[in-house]
Amino acid sequence: MKRALVTGGSGALGAAICRRLAAQGHHVYVHARSRLAEAQRVADEIVAAGGSAQAVAFDVADQAATFAAMEAILAGGAIQIVVNNAGIHDDAVMPGMRPDQWTSVIDVSLNGFFNVTQPLLMPMIGKRWGRIINLSSVAALTGNRGQANYAAAKAGLHGATKSLALELASRNITVNAIAPGIIASPMSEGAFDKEAIARLVPMKRAGQPEEVAALAAFLASDEAAYISGQIISINGGMI
Repeated sequence: MKRALVTGGSGALGAAICRRLAAQGHHVYVHARSRLAEAQRVADEIVAAGGSAQAVAFDVADQAATFAAMEAILAGGAIQIVVNNAGIHDDAVMPGMRPDQWTSVIDVSLNGFFNVTQPLLMPMIGKRWGRIINLSSVAALTGNRGQANYAAAKAGLHGATKSLALELASRNITVNAIAPGIIASPMSEGAFDKEAIARLVPMKRAGQPEEVAALAAFLASDEAAYISGQIISINGGMI
């Protein structure tokens, strides 16, 4: 049984990824920052369905706390699948953006990727098998008004994905990013009404978390062993 960590696992998309990885037979760490009860609910659902999971809580933007959490998790063995899904929005057009809005989004989406992934690499290399999957956004590919901070963080994640893929390729470890468009969730429902979705998305609907989870699960499988360093869009034809 391989061990997987999904950051932001308490949210709609993260929970769908956790369930799919557990269904593949992996032990899944369901991460939350402050919503530990929600992460525990997801873990309990997985266990009730016959899978293996446990909830963990830490702030990916806090390097010391994240390193300590990774050390505790690694005490049980290497993590061979990591899904960097944690991310936040704090939108504002750049002329009116506060410095803390810029830094907080970068800290979670980009620095959080480093804080979580770096401590896991040597144990993963020792296993000579690993999957690193980074959740990005269509905003990193096209830009988006009011999201210079978010687009910058996710675009930085693209460069890190490609660089790390080169570094780990000879160790049978793949590194890829998924760039979703509009995915149905409580967050997107507040930002996009049906008319906006119909205007922006050629398929005239929001994607489902389970559709993104299916892609993540494929990238985490043996079947995807020759796919690395890729930014894979899933957006209903938006770009």
